[in-house]
Amino acid sequence: MPWRNASPMDQRTQFIADYLRDSLAITELCEHYGISRKTGYQVDRALPSPRAGRPGRALAPAAPFAE
Repeated sequence: MPWRNASPMDQRTQFIADYLRDSLAITELCEHYGISRKTGYQVDRALPSPRAGRPGRALAPAAPFAE
């Protein structure tokens, strides 16, 4: 796999832009950007869905753990 001339932040931004454009499936996007599907689906959960119109979900827990 050749080195990319973009910074990691630029690659993340482009991944999100491609995801929101709904041009490829999550699996295909992950293969294209060289990330795991697990990471891709974490982004999917955090962003609003271009297909279903559902709002995004925060990745942090709703309430802190009780001590």
